[in-house]
Amino acid sequence: MAINKKIKELQEKREQMFRGGGEKAIEKQKALGKRTARERIMALLDENSFNEYDLFAEHEARDFDMDKKSLPTDGVIIGSGTIYGAPVAVFAQDFTVAGGSLGLMHSRKITKIMDHALKMRMPLIGINDSGGARIQEGVNSLAGYGEIFFRNTISSGVIPQISVILGPCAGGAVYSPALTDFVFVVDNISKMFITGPEVIKTVLGEEISMEDLGGAQVHSEITGNAHFFATSEEECFDQIKKLITFIPWNNSLKAKPFEQGEPNPEFNINKIVPEDPTLPYDVKDVIRAIVDFSDFFEIMELYAKNIVIGFGRMGGRTIGFVANQPLEMAGVLDVDSSDKAARFIRYCDAFNIPIITLVDLPGYLPGVDQEHAGVIRHGAKVLYAYSEATVPKLTVIIRKAYGGGYIAMGSRHLRADFVFAWPSAEIAVMGPEGAANIIFRKEIMSSDDPDGMRKQKIDEYKAKFANPYVAASRGYVDAVIEPSETRRLLLHSLAVSENKSIQMPDKKHGLPPF
Repeated sequence: MAINKKIKELQEKREQMFRGGGEKAIEKQKALGKRTARERIMALLDENSFNEYDLFAEHEARDFDMDKKSLPTDGVIIGSGTIYGAPVAVFAQDFTVAGGSLGLMHSRKITKIMDHALKMRMPLIGINDSGGARIQEGVNSLAGYGEIFFRNTISSGVIPQISVILGPCAGGAVYSPALTDFVFVVDNISKMFITGPEVIKTVLGEEISMEDLGGAQVHSEITGNAHFFATSEEECFDQIKKLITFIPWNNSLKAKPFEQGEPNPEFNINKIVPEDPTLPYDVKDVIRAIVDFSDFFEIMELYAKNIVIGFGRMGGRTIGFVANQPLEMAGVLDVDSSDKAARFIRYCDAFNIPIITLVDLPGYLPGVDQEHAGVIRHGAKVLYAYSEATVPKLTVIIRKAYGGGYIAMGSRHLRADFVFAWPSAEIAVMGPEGAANIIFRKEIMSSDDPDGMRKQKIDEYKAKFANPYVAASRGYVDAVIEPSETRRLLLHSLAVSENKSIQMPDKKHGLPPF
């Protein structure tokens, strides 16, 4: 009888915690198109798989009448569950409780599940919905953020860390997502900013909306702080679940293999790239023409569109793709696309994911704006990332590969394991038109027919240099192949490099051009 009474008492206490900040706060949350923290966890994880920890945790603050306030779960829910049967750690901030503000106990709960995820070597998913630091707790709140940032850094490259922004994420709170591997945002719900609109108006006298300052589209298209954009929470959770299928659970494993299958025949690789080298095409169609079931999961789709990154499978195994996009700025490398590619290359290398690079670019983007923005430093990040990567690296040169762009995009000189080139490949210091104008300037200028002479010299340069055969004769290209041979040769190369082992110099760490 006594045990039944205790069980009932436990059930009542649980029910009280499950109500969060109360019915009015929950109604307000839902009026904004947002689910509650607990609903979000249940929507993300497998049914009945969530196990919650520290449900009855209480804050220890005493100033500003905090000793009289009860904050259920202290505004954050932590625990573990499964996605497709595999374990993950999760925390979700509860905006209905004190605006999801972070105090000392709140941060201790988050760091507890972070430590748990690292120790158990499983992915960590953080759902952020918070007004920021709990002002009433002063420096304790700042200390809590620091402890979180430290753990983000220590876990980096060891376990996957995923941040989901489903509400405001302000001030110091934004740095934890920035330290994680992937950031998901939802239109009209997600907000990320260091300084809010009110402060900007007070300090600078400028009026700006929260959405324009740090909404989902801003961070997906302009800042590059977000990797995935969704129009609803449901779509966002579907994206997370799909991502999880492509990545390994920690850095000592490889991604789980899946059933393999042929690409969709509608993506005919022989017909994607135009014969005219001046005409663009969608490089994503080339990727879909070689990956299993033509299933390509793009990352940062809306940012720096001149480079394409994402995951696909070949032979059932996860592959990371880096590809120049001729549809956007002719596929050049610039400040933003260099950052985008370099970070992805390092992620793939950290988590044992082979990298396939598809090359078609005229080089780095010239111009005063790019030079002043630091294109040298940013562009060097790509060189560093490819050089440092020890996973299998396969490169296919489709069309243009000029100058520094040729070297940067996974060339043999940065230790690519296999380099293939299509017959349409043009590997040279620069484009034929520019090269001819420089090399044959005097002959062109002194000719009775300068235009005719220029065309003749361009054709002469193309025949001698703008083709894959010179590079192949030097061993910089392993084989010149037909487009239709691409998937078969890449599958063979992946199989050959399955057990690749390389010894790097012993050092604490390198110094990338941050």
